[in-house]
Amino acid sequence: MAIQHPLTLAFGLLGNIISFLVFLAPVPTFYTVYKRKTAEGFQALPYVLALLSSMLYIYYALLKEEFKEDAAFLITINSFGCVVETLYISLFLFYAPKKARISTLRLVFLLNVFGYGLMMLLTRFLATGEIRLKIVGWICLVFSLSVFVAPLGVLRQVIRTKSVEFMPFPLSFFLTLGAVTWFFYGLLIKDYNIAFPNILGFLFGIAQMVLYIVYKNTKKVLEEQPKVQELSEHIIDVVKISSLVCPELSPVVLQPNLDITNDMIETVQNIIVMAEKTEEAKEAMDIDASNKV
Repeated sequence: MAIQHPLTLAFGLLGNIISFLVFLAPVPTFYTVYKRKTAEGFQALPYVLALLSSMLYIYYALLKEEFKEDAAFLITINSFGCVVETLYISLFLFYAPKKARISTLRLVFLLNVFGYGLMMLLTRFLATGEIRLKIVGWICLVFSLSVFVAPLGVLRQVIRTKSVEFMPFPLSFFLTLGAVTWFFYGLLIKDYNIAFPNILGFLFGIAQMVLYIVYKNTKKVLEEQPKVQELSEHIIDVVKISSLVCPELSPVVLQPNLDITNDMIETVQNIIVMAEKTEEAKEAMDIDASNKV
């Protein structure tokens, strides 16, 4: 390994550590898949693109080594990434519904087998020297952006369902932290194919975390709202029935934004009172009927 500037060495090591955590961040997600015995609702696209990105950067790093440029940090972390992402995809395929399994297999074949193989053949036989290195570098840059953008595919689902169940926060957090580290590493070694995509990676990561904070507690609210609405409608129906049976009783006035926790006791008490009066009125009517007979 060539002698590196202390800052370059520091950011390279830190980038490897954080990227290691990034690759492990989806573990809770796949543990959930394992417990549920289904991958329904989850997407394989981020992991397929992450695998392709790792494969591309290994190829790019090997080309850099040919020009005596140190690329050990890229080789080590992306080799680990290839292994981990392959395990994730395999687990997804095992638990995914048939339709999702078929579409994922097609995606893997199209991108990771056919696409990657075609890129290697073209760059090996149609480009040479530094031109080949630059072409592969630009391809790596594009797919790095795809890796950062891929988790945003669930943002529409998060906004639509108001649930962050399918957008793991650890992945967004570590992607953001890793983007900052690799940006400075790329800047220090003057490799802008590494530095540039991490600018957008940082912005996308922040966007995901903000959305997570906004919607993380929404699911509980949505689950409770139907119960509150159902209870309120039930109380209103009881009041209407009481008014019909005994018109002289004053019905309970329900505010449009009824606070269940504060008004529940009072409302229930009013209903009990109305029920008692209704029963008294019914008994009085029975007595009157008996007297007439």
